[in-house]
Amino acid sequence: MTRRECWIFAVALSFITLGVLAGITGSAEVPRIGKEELKGMLNDPQVAILDVRTSGDWDSSSTKIQGAIREDPNKSAKSWADKYSKDKTIVLY
Repeated sequence: MTRRECWIFAVALSFITLGVLAGITGSAEVPRIGKEELKGMLNDPQVAILDVRTSGDWDSSSTKIQGAIREDPNKSAKSWADKYSKDKTIVLY
């Protein structure tokens, strides 16, 4: 799989995960942010950044966001969503 294909897969997986979480919270609208906005959020304690790539993609990646928390996308989002405060901003990638 090429780097571009991996990136497209990660984005698609993020949209799927966002859809699942939207179903959990009852909200149909999930805002999107760009990389520049995310950079400004990296040290904010009110932001939880979740890496939801598959194990293989995560293991083989040389690029990871520092401070991101790894969550297994193969598990039900309900199994890990409650670990995060509803007062925090949750960013999935």
